[in-house]
Amino acid sequence: MRLRAGVLLGAGIAVGLALPPAAHLLATAGGLHIARALADDRPGTDAATFHMLDLFGTVFERVRTDYVHPVASDDLVHNALNGMVSGLDPHSAYLTPKQFNERQTQISGHFGGLGLEVQQTDGLITVISPIDETPAARAGMKPGDLILGIDGKSVEGMTLNEAVERMRGPPDSTVSLTVKRSTVPAPLELKLTREVIHVPVVKSAMYGRTVYIRLAEFDAQAEAELHAAWSKLQGQAGGHPDGLVLDLRNDPGGLLDQAINICDDFISSGEVVSTRARHETDSQRWYAKGSDMTGGLPVVVLVNGGTASASEIVAGALQDHRRALVVGTRSFGKGSVQTLMPIGDDGGLVLTTALYYTPSGRSIQASGILPDIPVKEEHGEQDMLPDREGDLIHALKQPTNTPPAATHTELPAAMSAIPNEPPTSWPKFDRTKPATDFQLQQALKVVAAMQPTTDAAR
Repeated sequence: MRLRAGVLLGAGIAVGLALPPAAHLLATAGGLHIARALADDRPGTDAATFHMLDLFGTVFERVRTDYVHPVASDDLVHNALNGMVSGLDPHSAYLTPKQFNERQTQISGHFGGLGLEVQQTDGLITVISPIDETPAARAGMKPGDLILGIDGKSVEGMTLNEAVERMRGPPDSTVSLTVKRSTVPAPLELKLTREVIHVPVVKSAMYGRTVYIRLAEFDAQAEAELHAAWSKLQGQAGGHPDGLVLDLRNDPGGLLDQAINICDDFISSGEVVSTRARHETDSQRWYAKGSDMTGGLPVVVLVNGGTASASEIVAGALQDHRRALVVGTRSFGKGSVQTLMPIGDDGGLVLTTALYYTPSGRSIQASGILPDIPVKEEHGEQDMLPDREGDLIHALKQPTNTPPAATHTELPAAMSAIPNEPPTSWPKFDRTKPATDFQLQQALKVVAAMQPTTDAAR
């Protein structure tokens, strides 16, 4: 099981003042550091800040002495820190030392569990993406599924970390999930067998003369494996493929540098992505400085509601630069940057520190990437809630100064005729049978429609 952390850019207590007893208690837990930071940023708020810290100390002491069962002071402080940070947005979190170590293990790309990217929404656990070739994917779990129970126990009242820990376990052990899906009236009971998760980053195939590359995640090897797949299939096409379908559906993101490098593989110059932070000095811009590995061949990018974070950066950059047509459904809208911050021996923070913007100045946050050619996976598929970033509790809103989406509005007749959903006679989607993948089949048609009229023209 993986916590949804988006793109981690990887990345402190002062005492000694005379304070009332409750405030002194907070000083030992870092409260004084917070108070000073607030006082520095907002002159004149010292009294209000210390009043709230005094309130915290009063509640802390009342719970510690009068709660029906004894509770360790460390647990009370950890719970308070978790509540303070998790109330900011869906992706910020305080991590205990154990959780911090587990998060570092997750970033390595090898972990035990089910193979799910998840987030907490209104107390329930929402599936963002199942990871390819994992127990969750094989069980048919989908973006937007709500996990209501784990091994018969309701997740209501659990923190996200607690729910994830329950879903983790030794390889070959089993776990039962109670799942609510918007298109199914009754909850589903799924039994999954845990395993050590190794994310297969790239899958590829040739369809006719079109190269198909599926990128499952932006790990440290993503660009290298993309190049290897392209070179291999380009060779199978005699050095002259017709184009590329880059499948970013259910790709939850990963490393920012890999997203930038992959943009470089299609864009030779210009801005790729920018981040805007609270302080202008912390904002950054990245520019393409590569060359188009396809030599200008038609490119179609497939996206859906599980396309998030780094994958949205790539889709947005290629769309803004008019380098690719985007096909599918609106992406997830994970447009915030999280920084993993260690706090000495006391765990760490995952803290939202900036927002992503596409080259045209669009914020990805809460809006996602809109496809140039909308195509649904299933007939009658609805954009149900809650299944995207903007539907999550405490989700940051899209900045008000964001320009409109830069989709391709003028398309050749052949592309404009692409249906936006499969007919009722279309076979049920089976991920192991490409012929049943309606979005993929339409993407292949778009590549064909982008071809010159003759080989000579190419």
